[in-house]
Amino acid sequence: MLPEISRRPFLQFALGAATLPFASAARAETFPARPITMIVPFAAGGPTDVLARIIAEYMRASLGHPVVIENITGASGTVAGLRAARAAADGYTITIGHWGTHCLNGAIYQLQYDVREFAPVALIASGPQLIIGRPDLPAQNLKELVGWLKANGGKATSGTAGPGSGAHVAGVFFQQLTDTNFSFVPYRGAGPALNDLMASHIDIMFDQASNSLPQVKSGTVKAFAVTASSRLASAPEIPTVDEAGVPGLYIAYWHGIWAPKGTPDEIVSTLSKAVMAALAEPAVVKRFAQLGQEIPPPDKQSPAALRSHQAAEVEKWWPIVKSANIKAE
Repeated sequence: MLPEISRRPFLQFALGAATLPFASAARAETFPARPITMIVPFAAGGPTDVLARIIAEYMRASLGHPVVIENITGASGTVAGLRAARAAADGYTITIGHWGTHCLNGAIYQLQYDVREFAPVALIASGPQLIIGRPDLPAQNLKELVGWLKANGGKATSGTAGPGSGAHVAGVFFQQLTDTNFSFVPYRGAGPALNDLMASHIDIMFDQASNSLPQVKSGTVKAFAVTASSRLASAPEIPTVDEAGVPGLYIAYWHGIWAPKGTPDEIVSTLSKAVMAALAEPAVVKRFAQLGQEIPPPDKQSPAALRSHQAAEVEKWWPIVKSANIKAE
């Protein structure tokens, strides 16, 4: 039998080891114990920022703590991406992103992180683009637009939010499917490009529906089609690309939420449930619809669904980007 003095450390060690699983479980159950930061890779007031703030507001009810928005801009979201990739994998820093930040950027930029290695939390929405033109463009529908572009080969111009932006890649995809040729005019953002389109300084643009629907409805730009297989609930008068004559031209700014690589599964699950509860709120559904955003069904919102969707998008778009030799400038 061990002497009393030598048994005490042994017993303390044994008791401590026995309680480790319970201590770990207790720590997991208390998440979150403080506010969570959601990194938004674009400026306040933009489409992604608006979605983030809506979701953050309703996540609070499930989490019991606020979700604080942190806008980090620069290099098409890559500055924010690096910040999110280097954050502690404890669930207290998450990021919202989309088709550009978590798909296209991986093929366009030489990144210090891998867009595919974040821990997926939830797929929250998908918003197609609109093919729009200056108000005085002669074409009245998408078939006529394709014909006009072919007749004005090399002379027509399409505005983008910069090299490698969604508007740029969408335009390249359009050219490949329609055998058209036009020049890209880069701007510092979609807003300035849209302003020049309304002023007829450029001819066409591929823009997020959530960004340009107000201008379409006011008649300051002309809409030819929505890049989806179904019409927008908020603008049912705009035909789909299938209906308008360019079938398969599907382009969507889908948005998701991610945590840093290595975030524990139980924490990801807590965050995912909070996001999904927010997406089920009638007020959120209504607001997203007004923004031209379609919320996926619950079984398509999960971390596994986001991982699968992102992988499929990478497989589709990276070859298109690389074959067109699209590089960041």
